[in-house]
Amino acid sequence: MRRHLGFTLLELMIVVAVIAILAMIALPSYQEQVRRGKRAEAVQALGDLQLRQERWRAENPSYGNTTGATAALGNLFGTIAAVNSYNASLANYNVSASGDAVSYTITATRKGSMANDPRCGNFTMSMASGVVTKGVTAGDVAYCWRQ
Repeated sequence: MRRHLGFTLLELMIVVAVIAILAMIALPSYQEQVRRGKRAEAVQALGDLQLRQERWRAENPSYGNTTGATAALGNLFGTIAAVNSYNASLANYNVSASGDAVSYTITATRKGSMANDPRCGNFTMSMASGVVTKGVTAGDVAYCWRQ
């Protein structure tokens, strides 16, 4: 009697089931790692604005903002076009800043694929009385800010 080479339908179905189970476990973890990498953009952008705020404060009697070059506080980027260009260069967040003589708040607002991030909301960084406070509008602050 001649032996047939190949797989039976049952063997093939077992392999497909194992691959499906592995995919169900790995895919959510992979997607969270991708989102975590995109959140790094918000952390980097807020760090950049924090440095701009401190640079502005070193040369002016108050902190700056991004709302307009004619505002009393000035503008961290020089022009509104520069602010728009900066935000256009960010794929997942838009940043804004506001400040007064002794404090500031900078915000990274989600956009694009991060607009529906299930774990972290918009990122914020506030400085008041020499203390910097990091926050998120939704989610765990420690989890969202760790990179």
